[in-house]
Amino acid sequence: MRGQRLAAMPWLALPMWLVWLALLTGCASPATTPSTAAQRADSTAWSGRLALQVEEQVGQAAQSFSAAFELQGNAAQGELTLLSPLGNVLAHIDWSPDHARLQSDETTQTSASLDTLLTQMTGTALPVRALFDWLRGVPATASGWHADLNGIDRGRLEATRHTPTPRATLRMAFEPSP
Repeated sequence: MRGQRLAAMPWLALPMWLVWLALLTGCASPATTPSTAAQRADSTAWSGRLALQVEEQVGQAAQSFSAAFELQGNAAQGELTLLSPLGNVLAHIDWSPDHARLQSDETTQTSASLDTLLTQMTGTALPVRALFDWLRGVPATASGWHADLNGIDRGRLEATRHTPTPRATLRMAFEPSP
């Protein structure tokens, strides 16, 4: 059924893990403490490179993807642009509390919420609220994910999803915008 849902989507001209990765950085799911949420009130911007590796699963080959990225905003409102090595826009996602939009090539997909859009497209929730915390060096929990924040001061982040399967690893090398 998931294959049928994905096959019906016109944006499938993109590699599936490009879309998954774009969505990974655009969804809010895990809860944080009120004090952490207050610390995240200001928008921030990052740019750099990211890579996603997803291990082999029964019936599916291992996948990997990398791209340059520009991310700005916070878990509630923001934008993510994924770029090719030549600087071409591969995908652009923007979100606010009342809408989410994915644009790639000449295709646009919208939803009333980012969570709804991501669930429709991937069938799973992704750890964006935690990702914004991690990028700031703030420990946060996300169900099934573990982030190594030891390299944050050097602009490095590695997060691994252990459950649900398949296991996935997200690596980011970035510089905060001034």
